[in-house]
Amino acid sequence: MNKKGAILIGEPMGLLMAKQPGPLAKQDSYDLAVCGAELNVAIGLTRLGHPVSYVTKLGRDPFGSVVLSCIRDNGIGTELISYSDDHTTGFMLKGLALSGDPEIFYYRKGSAASTLSARDIDRIDFSSYRLLHMTGILPPLSDSCLAASFEAVKQARKAGLLVTFDPNLRPQLWKDTDTMVSTLNRLALLSDIVFPGVKEGQILTGSSDPDAISDFYLSRGVKAVITKVGSKGAYVAAPGIRTMVPGFHVDKVVDTVGAGDGFAAGCLSALLEGASFVDAARRGNAVGAIQVTVRGDNAGLPTPEQLESFIASH
Repeated sequence: MNKKGAILIGEPMGLLMAKQPGPLAKQDSYDLAVCGAELNVAIGLTRLGHPVSYVTKLGRDPFGSVVLSCIRDNGIGTELISYSDDHTTGFMLKGLALSGDPEIFYYRKGSAASTLSARDIDRIDFSSYRLLHMTGILPPLSDSCLAASFEAVKQARKAGLLVTFDPNLRPQLWKDTDTMVSTLNRLALLSDIVFPGVKEGQILTGSSDPDAISDFYLSRGVKAVITKVGSKGAYVAAPGIRTMVPGFHVDKVVDTVGAGDGFAAGCLSALLEGASFVDAARRGNAVGAIQVTVRGDNAGLPTPEQLESFIASH
């Protein structure tokens, strides 16, 4: 049987990006786009030529229509998308930063995607896929999303998929830090590959040192840890491998949001093509670097030709 590639589960949202710098409360005009960590990774994978199915729930509202159009326009499979008549699609406001990270505010409580449950997972034929990628954003959205997250990983492992996990910490979504750490580490330890950042590692493992972060997960059964170290690159750790993979220099950082998702898309696309962990991290570094040169959470995600051109020029 020919397997489809990757499956991702999460919450896509409408995105309103301020046209002018300054506090969000002072803005009077925005550009419309879409966002969501798992959606960003899905877009990155499809642009690099890999089939993706996306599991989510949308409201029957304008933001839902915008998100659905984006998903279709990027060639992402819609067969596992469901709809709610009682809940709306979430959205986010994003400021325009002249340096550093932009101001962000979410309108997602009680969203359609927050009603995802284990029942939605039960209708998925995981044997049709090669890889499941999860993030730490879906679990805290609701109790049913938490159950759906663990059920997805359970069924994917049972079906023999490669399971990858990006903690993607959102402390504001959790009731407390201890619950966040214990829950996300449980998910991480059920995964084959974990993609933490060094700041996330400090919270999840008690250390920001890539070696120590790697030891924490590898000693507990994870097969590989690829730690994001910002512009410096990524640290790859697996049995017999411990190495830093340098990042790519860009002349100007326009928007930092979505860089980690671009990194994940680059890594996963390479792994689906049979690349080594080191080569996967190198591609992840490249895609993440390209993404920060463009405004928007996924606007900079490259095609294979654009990626090849960027790497050749660096």
